[in-house]
Amino acid sequence: MLSFIYQIARQFEQTQGFSPNLLHLNCEQFEHLCEELADIEGLDNLSQVLGMEIVLDAELRHPAVSWSVVDWGRAVAV
Repeated sequence: MLSFIYQIARQFEQTQGFSPNLLHLNCEQFEHLCEELADIEGLDNLSQVLGMEIVLDAELRHPAVSWSVVDWGRAVAV
């Protein structure tokens, strides 16, 4: 999972010229990612390590990355 996320983030950066800041996953993909990164505790720490906020979408078939001007960490906390 982690290698695939790295690959799509790198492709995004090469085509867009900047890094993505959102990672879109379904719940099952998120669970796999958490298992791979089991040493990292908490969603905030996980997002910080990845350099992206995590967006869960139950209908998503494949992981995806994107960029948004909104600071979702702050937007959700408000």
